[in-house]
Amino acid sequence: MNVKGVVLAILAVVAACVLGIGHESQFVFSPEVMHRVAKEALAAQPAGAHPKAIVDGVVAGLRKEYPDHIIEGEPEWLFNNAGGAMGAMIVLHASLSEYVIIFGSPIGTEGHSGRFLSDDYFTILHGEQWAYEPGQLVKEVYKPGSQHHMKLGVAKGYKIPDSGCWALEYARGNILSMMPFGMADLFSSTLDPVTFWKTVKVSGFNMLLNLLKGKV
Repeated sequence: MNVKGVVLAILAVVAACVLGIGHESQFVFSPEVMHRVAKEALAAQPAGAHPKAIVDGVVAGLRKEYPDHIIEGEPEWLFNNAGGAMGAMIVLHASLSEYVIIFGSPIGTEGHSGRFLSDDYFTILHGEQWAYEPGQLVKEVYKPGSQHHMKLGVAKGYKIPDSGCWALEYARGNILSMMPFGMADLFSSTLDPVTFWKTVKVSGFNMLLNLLKGKV
């Protein structure tokens, strides 16, 4: 195969990855159910409850709603560095067109949200998230029970205040296109091989497993 043929083949693969992933028919989760499960977990706990109790309630609620699509077993916590922000997360679902995670930080962080070929729904479980777009002179404030919808192609600056925040995050669209942003800091900043391996093991393995099951 000549160079032109190789280039055309690569372009065809890229086009298939961009155009073939992220269609409505590929989605099994819904932002409305995510919001409801989060609010039910919040309502089940007294004011000022420990965030772990709320997170455990969300995970249990999602297992009930989506028994075939939430990763089995005890979720593994791992660091996540992206866009200059640092937090911790557990991965509850990872496929080429959707992911579901619990993400946050107990000590605060801030950075760039990323700009993706996907919609992102960030439902606050504990604490607050702040956000803004260029030209926006007053910050957006999201509190427990509210859902921050980051539309496809939109980027924002965001901050978790020093008091901390935990959220249920659901993204739907071309998740494959989000991976370079999600992994770049591992190579350019943290150089953390343990987190790299854990991220690949949990996210990459479950993407492949879902694909083998027919879930794009």
